[in-house]
Amino acid sequence: MDVPNPELAETIVNLCKRRGFVYPSSEIYGGFRSTYDYGPLGVLLLRNVKEAWWRAMVQLRDDVVGIDAAILSSPRVWEASGHLANFTDPLVDCRNCKERWRADHIEGGCPNCGSTDLTDARAFNMMFKTFVGPVEEDANVAYFRPETAQGMFVNFLNVLQTTRKKPPFGIAQMGKSFRNEITPGNFVFRTREFEQMEMEYFVPPDEAKQWFEYWCDARLSWYADLGIPEGMLRLRHHDPEELSHYSAGTADVEFAYPWGWGELEGIANRTDFDLKAHAEASGERLEYFDQATGERYVPHVIEPAAGATRAMMAFLLAAYAEDEVGGESRTVLRLHHQLAPYKVAVLPLSKKDTLTPAAREVLSLVQPHWMCDYDETQSIGKRYRRQDEIGTPFCVTVDFDTLDDRAVTIRERDTLEQVRVPVDALVDELSSRLTV
Repeated sequence: MDVPNPELAETIVNLCKRRGFVYPSSEIYGGFRSTYDYGPLGVLLLRNVKEAWWRAMVQLRDDVVGIDAAILSSPRVWEASGHLANFTDPLVDCRNCKERWRADHIEGGCPNCGSTDLTDARAFNMMFKTFVGPVEEDANVAYFRPETAQGMFVNFLNVLQTTRKKPPFGIAQMGKSFRNEITPGNFVFRTREFEQMEMEYFVPPDEAKQWFEYWCDARLSWYADLGIPEGMLRLRHHDPEELSHYSAGTADVEFAYPWGWGELEGIANRTDFDLKAHAEASGERLEYFDQATGERYVPHVIEPAAGATRAMMAFLLAAYAEDEVGGESRTVLRLHHQLAPYKVAVLPLSKKDTLTPAAREVLSLVQPHWMCDYDETQSIGKRYRRQDEIGTPFCVTVDFDTLDDRAVTIRERDTLEQVRVPVDALVDELSSRLTV
């Protein structure tokens, strides 16, 4: 098992701030606990993670469609789903220092002061409450969604009727969710505002077990295919006492974080709990009628649910490496080409005006195809190191020979291989090297 170095978490946090991946939210006001802003590189990396997920889960399949449901919905949705009654964590207070903790995350004593004088655990509902309309009264209470799943369940009939899909088929969604975590922490691993990538896969009841196994394997492979070493991934099935009230079986794709194994994605067999709960509460028949057999049934649901921000963090941790080039140490993010914020960096060898037009011409050729960086500050060696540190797969150097031979040099991040190619062939050459 390839477990990351315990100091790696701090290293990645510093890299994220210094290079513009992630900033503490509201930092000029001292920050706002457990929320983060994604900088110029972070927003690109996070977007690439989400696009890779969407490509695998929707674009490359003909049995999955997407939706984008509202963040705010009728409170009856959360009553029917069981969130108002069951979406709780055990909360304890330290009587000595007044800090509050999640009871199942501490071992007998307060992590802050060490006191064992703790209150009895009590249920704490993690949903954020708000008010809809101009008057704050109970009739207008609403909740920020704690997951994206319910928006897919309540739209089951709409999707069924408008797409003419039949089980097995899926509804996928990406978007913000909100949970009032008692003890957020470990950077973006556990925050109160986060992005999810979820899919509800509706199947005939007697096929639920086989589809659960299928999605466990498929989701584990997705992370490995995008560059996380197999030794840093594992699939852990939940014990019966761990299962949620709706689950007939749940497995977590876990990642070897610097602090130990932790959940990266959950795959759950939710049975027919959600559709039946919403059918009973709404009075609508949320079922599928098979015209070929005359059978009418409520599908069971297999749910792969991933956190986009957790996935981004895992990819960063897995990609981080240090090596030596020409007797000098180098930090490099060996990100999969599909995930790298910038695919190409255009680097003029000099800031002299004679090179700028040629360099800008090269940039204009590659920009329509990929996200690109343009860097002309400091020595070419330092610029290579900067691009290595942010994970850029290829640097294209424009030098004084370019003015005569209309050729540029491509440098590869991982192998350090350099090849000379004509400017007119540059896009084709990069296309063949960049993984689709």
